[in-house]
Amino acid sequence: MKQILVADDKAGGRELIRAIMAHSGYTVIEAANGAEALACARASDPDLIILDIYMPGLDGFAVLTELRRDEKFKSTPVIALTACAMAGDDERANAAGFNIYLAKPISIAVLRKEMLRFLELKAASRAAGCAV
Repeated sequence: MKQILVADDKAGGRELIRAIMAHSGYTVIEAANGAEALACARASDPDLIILDIYMPGLDGFAVLTELRRDEKFKSTPVIALTACAMAGDDERANAAGFNIYLAKPISIAVLRKEMLRFLELKAASRAAGCAV
């Protein structure tokens, strides 16, 4: 079963992802901050990671930087998802190595479509031995 790690300091944000993806048969691992996100990622090797940009302690950018230093996570799709979109964040997220930047509020259909797209790309890249 595919695993999705969602890190968001707001419980409602994590609950939304869990509801969307658990209904589709995916396992959702939740982290309430960046340090938890790193620990959970290293322990579970998720197929997709969704990071809130602005979390206390380690923010989404810091978590992504740490993850990308590890060969294990070089090809793991990581989605930036935030309610506090600031001017220039999308460019900064792309430059940092996020696969896509999504600002809240976002439609459930769009979020689900993007998550499924990246999960399919990850599966295809594993089969072909390539990076996403």
